[in-house]
Amino acid sequence: MKRILTVQDISCLGKCSLTVALPVISAMGVETVILPTAVLSTHTMFRGFTVKDLSDQIEPITEHWKKEGVTFDAIYTGYLGTQEQIGQMERLVDEFRTEDTLIFVDPVMADNGKLYAAFDMDYARRNAALCGRADIIVPNLTEAAFMTGMDYRTEYDLSYIEKMLEKLAALGTKTVVLTGVSLSEGKTGVMGLDTRSGEHFLYQNDRVDASYHGTGDIFSSVCVGALMNGLPLPEALKLAADYTAHTIRATLENPKEPWYGVDFEATLPQLITDLERAKAQS
Repeated sequence: MKRILTVQDISCLGKCSLTVALPVISAMGVETVILPTAVLSTHTMFRGFTVKDLSDQIEPITEHWKKEGVTFDAIYTGYLGTQEQIGQMERLVDEFRTEDTLIFVDPVMADNGKLYAAFDMDYARRNAALCGRADIIVPNLTEAAFMTGMDYRTEYDLSYIEKMLEKLAALGTKTVVLTGVSLSEGKTGVMGLDTRSGEHFLYQNDRVDASYHGTGDIFSSVCVGALMNGLPLPEALKLAADYTAHTIRATLENPKEPWYGVDFEATLPQLITDLERAKAQS
């Protein structure tokens, strides 16, 4: 069985970060080791949430793992709350990476043209440096704009996306993937570039007219879980994009109208079915 280490915060209520990554990746048949960076009572869309930073626990935990000879097939980082934590992840990658370890970075820090409130351009530059150590990165268009210095646009063409991919590749990442790419009316998806082969890949599915907290975490978790199941990256991205869209649609049909997260628990059986089908076809 493959083993993934995922490093991000825990929102005790909210269906995001580790409370998504752990059940989703585990359901895909991959051992999931967690390294919490912080504990929040709820995610940040709630008012009055509590937060406990766990930066001082990261080194003692990883030192214990080193003494135990623990190894990982993949290291997957998500939301990192401070520049200090980015530095800790750079050291963690250096210490635990082997020739066979996949480094998967989701540089969670911005959306809709703006950095999240806690971050600034120094943070964006540090996140770009971490991305340079990765095998695969999956920024959205806003995050990519901040890391590359390009203007963020809501209207764009293929040449804009290709240029952004090239600038992301210049960070040093082996494979860059942009999420939230819409190249035709009513469609959205991903576009990527393998820097070693120069190959581009694109996948678009139907846009779902709804937005929920935590769907990016679901996408990344499914993608890295699929890779650990042996799927090629284009197929892993397709599985992740389709499952995320399916889960949003299922949540929209819930008469209780949940607002703080999607009903991924109800759609996990479909994910497993789709994963097995994709494995059989690959």
